[in-house]
Amino acid sequence: MRYVLFFTLMLAMISCKQNPAETQEHKELVASRAAMETAHEAMTMDHNKMTDNHEQMIAAHTAVENDSLHIEMEKQHNQLLSKHQKLIDAHTALLEKHEALETKHAAGEMTLEEMKKEHEMMATEHESMEKEHQILKTEHEKIAEEDKKMMMEDKEKTIES
Repeated sequence: MRYVLFFTLMLAMISCKQNPAETQEHKELVASRAAMETAHEAMTMDHNKMTDNHEQMIAAHTAVENDSLHIEMEKQHNQLLSKHQKLIDAHTALLEKHEALETKHAAGEMTLEEMKKEHEMMATEHESMEKEHQILKTEHEKIAEEDKKMMMEDKEKTIES
């Protein structure tokens, strides 16, 4: 009788799988998405600032008489905003994909190895997007600084006239 009880307990312990959502790897996956969401919020805030700056730039340029340099700068800035919006949209899709990965893994629809492999690819994609964001942010700062200088020069020309 003892052997039957012992055998039954061992069989029960072996046959019970751990809930995938309770594993350390899954918890790290969830934490990783939280970090991605924080980065996404920062990207969105930066984009909103760039958009506000663009609107201010256009408003300030209305005081300048048909200056082709200012018009060209507005076009460059508009293109940069468009690239940045596409980046934010792609990052939103990545976050959704990551959330689906979490759900699949938690439901036991994929193995730990599959989850890790997909997560690594997504993490690499996220890092690439963060780098692109920094490049676009730096480009924006250069354009804004250049515009500021041009506006100061225009103001000085007006004063001298």
